Amino acid sequence: MSVSTYELILTVMNNRFTKRIGALTGALLIFSTLAFSQFDNLDFLRSGATDGLTYIKSYIAPWTNAFGAGLNGGWYNTAKPHKLGGFDITFGINAGFVPSSATTFDVSKIGLTTLTGTGMASTVAGPDKEGPTLTATKGGITLTSFKTPPGANWKIIPVPTLQAGIGLPFGTELKVRYMPKINISDGDISLWGVGLVHSLMQYMPGNKLLPFDVSLFGGYTKLKGNVPLSLQPQEGSPTNYSTYNSAISFQDQNMSATITAMNVGVIASLNIPVLTVYGGLGYTKTSTEIKLTGNYPLPTLNPAISVTEAVYEDAGVVNGFKPFEMKNFSGLRANIGLRVKLAVVTIHADYTRANYNVISTGLGISFR
Repeated sequence: MSVSTYELILTVMNNRFTKRIGALTGALLIFSTLAFSQFDNLDFLRSGATDGLTYIKSYIAPWTNAFGAGLNGGWYNTAKPHKLGGFDITFGINAGFVPSSATTFDVSKIGLTTLTGTGMASTVAGPDKEGPTLTATKGGITLTSFKTPPGANWKIIPVPTLQAGIGLPFGTELKVRYMPKINISDGDISLWGVGLVHSLMQYMPGNKLLPFDVSLFGGYTKLKGNVPLSLQPQEGSPTNYSTYNSAISFQDQNMSATITAMNVGVIASLNIPVLTVYGGLGYTKTSTEIKLTGNYPLPTLNPAISVTEAVYEDAGVVNGFKPFEMKNFSGLRANIGLRVKLAVVTIHADYTRANYNVISTGLGISFR
């Protein structure tokens, strides 16, 4: 390796570069964590586990889908695997886009059993305004009544990734993504992933004379995030706790989300000096598991205390909700992109068409 190449590597990896990447990653991770904290109003949980979780699914689905789509992006910028011992380190940003059709939903069509109401409500990605009123009653007494929460009016979800690839024997390359647990804005987030590229061109006679490459690809990524919640007894309602203390017993509420994303297919690239045009066609699948832990005060009926309104007492406290899985989406994905390579420095960008579209861009260093 020439001295000039070493100097270029040092230039790319200097303090200014790493500080900028660190600041950008931190900003994106803060946004990623906040994406699951759009729950200032948790009144929909007061209706109980069934309707509360049903509402959560409909409300957050667009962002979990966009996260999953983003996790599947940015895995490759060429179809040519590294030679044995060759490697790259790439920092990328994948932005998942929420379609306009996923910004609202009809509350009467999501399967609510206790809550009643009609009209269009915002999803987490939808308009920043309250929606229709939902009401839960029992024995003629209103347990809870509230307007559906507003959305964040944000349809672009950035997912930062830092990954490395290394050349293995038999025309194969191993790719790894990893981010340790980082505490951000009262929550935390972590990520890991693994992928494989296997050359099909190696089985074709005279392949080294051809300007293109074709490979099989498969990748799997898992992201975990935790965000504290706060559902308190409704202000002004009667309370009668003996086991629980309103001041401290409801401070352990937490929502955790685990999003997994799988991407398999065939990728190809056309290699010309400095530039590489690449693309892929394959199958994508994402899923999300949501867990709510901690003590949650729910309204109950107690005629001995009040015959006209709901009461908050020990009998209404729920210790966590049963975890539920959201099968976000699956289907075909196709993408096309362009990479520029100057010595060992690579810059790439691509567009992916799928259920949730993705734009990816990245910067890295690559050897052999």
